[in-house]
Amino acid sequence: MPLHDVRRPRTLFISDIHLGTRACKAEFLLDFLRAHEPETLYLVGDIVDGWALRRSWYWPEEHDAVAQEILGKAQRGTRVVYVPGNHDEALRKYPGTWSGVEIMREAVHETADGRHLLVVHGDEHDAVVRGARWLAHVGDWGYQVATSANHGLNLSRRALGLPYWSFAGFLKRNVKQALRFLDDFERDLARRAASRGFDGVVAGHVHHASLREVEGVTYANDGDWVDSCTALVESATGRLSLIDWMQERACLLHAGRTWAVATSSPGRTPAEEPAEREREPALLASTLADPG
Repeated sequence: MPLHDVRRPRTLFISDIHLGTRACKAEFLLDFLRAHEPETLYLVGDIVDGWALRRSWYWPEEHDAVAQEILGKAQRGTRVVYVPGNHDEALRKYPGTWSGVEIMREAVHETADGRHLLVVHGDEHDAVVRGARWLAHVGDWGYQVATSANHGLNLSRRALGLPYWSFAGFLKRNVKQALRFLDDFERDLARRAASRGFDGVVAGHVHHASLREVEGVTYANDGDWVDSCTALVESATGRLSLIDWMQERACLLHAGRTWAVATSSPGRTPAEEPAEREREPALLASTLADPG
């Protein structure tokens, strides 16, 4: 089977992976990460789901492999910036560099064409999370139930040869209240970014990939790896675009192609990379499950 060359974009933005939950599409994300070797990788919050891990421990090999791949990119020279969200908020108390990953509450990204983008998860601009934290937890529980049901449905669809279908995505596109919430969220973030002098904002949180101009400001949302399996990418010239990996992956496989896997830095073999890295993802997950 021919190989699809590893892509080397200037910047990748991904968020809302929710490692530690059964809804996480770790298999697809691992494929995606192995097919892309960016100069900079932004993890825009809710990478590990501390809320879910506190309810019940779930950390399969696939989730550990995703975390190992991210740490491996940092070892190979990719700048990895982690902006925690509300589900991994415990990390907001520990800004600094951890295993080559920079942790910060918010970040500023300068594109190749000179624009300055504010990078935030977005939960601090969500009225429910800000004003009624208990309600956010109730909503999270309901969302987990819905995604679990959706997972069972898609196992049946896969057996029938049908493509993946997201119930949550369908609701977001068709329910008026959801559309109104998304529009309000996007406008609020864009206005706040503009008020601070930024040319645009990159966020996650709402599990809805989007790239548009809002009142003269670029609003970008990289989506999630629970429903849509999407990411935001910046080219060498500064052009921003969205990737629907579920769709691209299907097209590559249909064409009889697979993807190459990025290797270690020149002159360094995987065996020479720090052995401690193998233990770090589970340690991080346990820290989020019991922040103390």
